[in-house]
Amino acid sequence: MSRPLVLYDGYCALCNRSVSFLQARQREGALEYASLQSARGQYVLAAAGLPQQDFDSIVVQDGGRIYLRSAAALHLLRYLRFPWPLLGVLRLVPAFLRDPIYSFIAHNRYTWFGRAGGK
Repeated sequence: MSRPLVLYDGYCALCNRSVSFLQARQREGALEYASLQSARGQYVLAAAGLPQQDFDSIVVQDGGRIYLRSAAALHLLRYLRFPWPLLGVLRLVPAFLRDPIYSFIAHNRYTWFGRAGGK
């Protein structure tokens, strides 16, 4: 069985820090990672019919399903060690309230956190 794949903006410092955060707290071997700009990331985006440029969301591919924005972030909580999965209660907040906050941060991520080098 394949592990969930986390696709992130490899040029985003916040995104790279978020991946480091996940790696340090995930259950051992629970998740795989690739940048959105990588060949694998581009393949997954194309197969899912998602834009291959202008990345504005983390993308999680899990069991044939694709999760975006706040749903992707909340989905990843189930693969982390305790106590992080407890934040899954945030799924009770409707996506139409969560996603504008996610999008606001995503839109400003380069300004606030800077760019990272490499993919």
